[in-house]
Order: sequence, then structure tokens, then C-alpha cells
Amino acid sequence: MELGFVPLLILCFLVSISSAELAAKVGVNYGQLGNNLPSPSESVKLIQSLKAKRVKIYDANPKILKALRNTDLQVSMMVPNELINNISSNQTLADQWVHANVVPFYPETLIRYLLVGNEILSQPDKTIWINLVPAMRKIKAALKTHSITKVKVGTPLAMDVLESSFPPSNGTFRSDISASVIKPLLQFVNKTKSFFFVDVYTYFPWSSDPTNINLDYALFESKNITVKDPVSGLTYHNLFDQMVDALIFAMKRLGYPDIRIWIAETGWPSGGDYDQIGANIRNAATYNRNVVKKFNAKPPVGTPARPGSVLPSFLFALYNENTKPGPSTERNFGLLYPNGSNVYPIDLSGKTPESEYGPLPAATNNAPYKGPIWCMVAKGANRSAVASALSYACSQGNKTCDPIQPRGKCFKPDSLVWHASYAFSAYWAQFRKVGGSCYFGGLATQTIKDPSYGSCKFPGAKL
Repeated sequence: MELGFVPLLILCFLVSISSAELAAKVGVNYGQLGNNLPSPSESVKLIQSLKAKRVKIYDANPKILKALRNTDLQVSMMVPNELINNISSNQTLADQWVHANVVPFYPETLIRYLLVGNEILSQPDKTIWINLVPAMRKIKAALKTHSITKVKVGTPLAMDVLESSFPPSNGTFRSDISASVIKPLLQFVNKTKSFFFVDVYTYFPWSSDPTNINLDYALFESKNITVKDPVSGLTYHNLFDQMVDALIFAMKRLGYPDIRIWIAETGWPSGGDYDQIGANIRNAATYNRNVVKKFNAKPPVGTPARPGSVLPSFLFALYNENTKPGPSTERNFGLLYPNGSNVYPIDLSGKTPESEYGPLPAATNNAPYKGPIWCMVAKGANRSAVASALSYACSQGNKTCDPIQPRGKCFKPDSLVWHASYAFSAYWAQFRKVGGSCYFGGLATQTIKDPSYGSCKFPGAKL
């Protein structure tokens, strides 16, 4: 009896140690879309100063992998999206990729996860979707060929893989990917004991519907706000748990109720454009500190559908990345400025008590900005690039640029910047509601100061 009992005790001990290890290691995403970022070796020191225990990179950058050698940071690296189609049908190419990008650094660099692509099922090009899981299988086989058995293979997906997410018990994968991609993916993850990697941002559902979703509920700050799932009977106290459980129910619906979830990205922007509600330092610090507490909780708290389960995670992101495309929020998710200073203090180990942090600046944009906004050429923008963007904005029809033609009310000879500003503003005013942005490859910026003069009226975007 004793001989059987001792191995059981050891097994329980190992399982508890394994869970504790997983729970205690919050990581950070190290993006590189900036032209002013510190070197890889400096970046590794900064990651360690945040007390992160894991790091995820979006490629296989050899300088970063070399800088991570002989540290205690567990590493996730990535096969780029553009190689997936070729790797999916070519085992030799998969073997060569692993040989060139993993073997030179392993095991001195603690590579633990090899992610194939990033948010592939959000890509408009559907031809890559069906090749995702075959590529993952080829990469897994390549690792085995090189006797690398401790590296798990996964792929990070966005929440848009769901076509229904509310209530959580109604979580359902999109019909265009459910049978063809998600089910084989879940089968692969289940067989290889990997994770379902997913990017979970409460900022986006809240900011798109702030009237019906309470900000405190999105920030883990709600004291008396609850949402009850009428089917499962589960009660939710924050939006994050609600979103994660929708995925859990969706997987269960496909016959995989127990696959572990890894939060591949989560975070909150500390700044944004005038039309981006709630993107401020106060909210970003509040969200990230609260989610870090959740991830580091001992014993683990899990979610209502999986109480007590471990949620390994990466916060997004290490730096504010100044060359990321899209709205300003995309360039303001960093925990650090490019000079290495904190956007706000944070400890990814979760051990620093709230009382030790200083006061945060007041949030001034938690309600939508009501006035019109204009889109102007950004200071220092490249003139030839501005000329191309002007041509694009004027080519979209609807007489967008008539007022800046000769004899038009806003025509100014030899004034490229003036004409482009008018065109950018007119374009944005017309197309904002169908996805047009005031970005133009980084050439444009928003203003709330009306640039109109005399009989020349600049169209502004009405929110």
C-alpha cells in the first residue's frame, strides 16, 4: 500500500509544481516595429527589469535569440506568415527552417514554443487558412527530426475566430473556419499537448460599445457589476473572463472541452487619436496591473468555466512601436517608451502592492469626443510620399478634391501640404464610417483645430 501511495504523492507534487511554474510566469511580447528601439541585449535587460519570465518575438531574429542565451527567460518565437504556404507542402523546407533558426540557439536559449504565423485566420487572403495546420504538422515533424522534443507548436489567433461570443455558453467558431481549420487545429493541439494561443483584448469590444459595456467591467475594476449567463448559470465579474469562456465553450462545442488556453496577447493602449475613446495611461496601468494580479494569483483563479485553471500569458507589448500602421492606439500599447523608461510602473511578477505605485494621471477621454476632427499632413512628412497619398485620396471619387483644383475655393498654387491636408480631411470625413483612417502610412495626424479659412471649408469627420 505504501509503495503505491508514494508514487501517487510524487505525481501530485509534480503536477502542483508544474501548475505553479506555469502560473508564476507572466511574459511580454517583444515587437520590433520601431526605428528607435534599444538593441536586443539592452531589451533583454529591460524585460528582466519588468520581472517578466517569458518573452515572445514575432520572428526568429538571430540577434534577439542570441541575446536571450543563458538567461532564465522562456522564449516563444515565430515562423513568419509568408512562409506558411510553402512549408505546408514541403517537409524539407520545414526541416531547413528549424535547422537555420532553432538549432543554432537551442537549448542555451530557452525556446519553449514555436508559433506558426500570427492571427492567420484574420487575414483576408483565405488561401493561407487551409495551409495553417499542415504547416504546423511539418514544423512539429522538423523539430522531432532535430531531436528537439521540449518545444511545443501553436499559432496565435484573434477573437474574431468566433462568430458568436455572447453569452459565453453560446461561443461558436466562425462557420467558414470551424470544420476546415479549427477542428484540425484542435486535434493537433490536443494530440501534441500544446495550447490554444489567443489574443484577448477587452479594450476593443468596450471601445466599440462603451454605452452597453461598463468601463470598470473591462478594466477588472467592477465591484458590483455582474453578467449572468442564462444557459450555463455562470456569473461574470469582468469582460476578460467572459471572452475567454466564450472560446472554451466554442472548443467544447467541437468536442475538445479540455484544451489549455494561452493568452498570447493582452493589454490596453496608453494613448490614441481623438476618436479613440479610453486610450490613456490611467486605464492602461489599471488594466495591466489587474490582469497581472489575475495571472499571478496563487492558487490560480482561472475563469468561471474553468475555476482554478492556470492561464499562461504574454502582455502586449514591451515598447511603444512608432512604425506600426493603423490608428495611434497601435503605437501606444507599450509598457516602455523606446528610451527604456516606463510608460507607467508595472511589475509582471505581481508582487508589488498597489500602494507602492505613485498616482496615475487622470483619464480625460473615457467619453467619446463630441466635436468634429480634421485630418492633416503630419509635421516632417516626406513630400514625395505626401504627393502619392494626395493622389490616392483624390482618386477615390465623390468629388473629394474638387475644391483644391484651379479656381476651387481651397486652391493654393504650389502648396502640396495644404492640398494634401484638404484631401486627407475630405477623404476621412467621407470614408471613416466604412473603415477609412487618418493615417496614410504615417503621413497624417488628427487635429481638433479647424483649419478652414475664408470661403474654404475643410470637411471634418463627425463622430
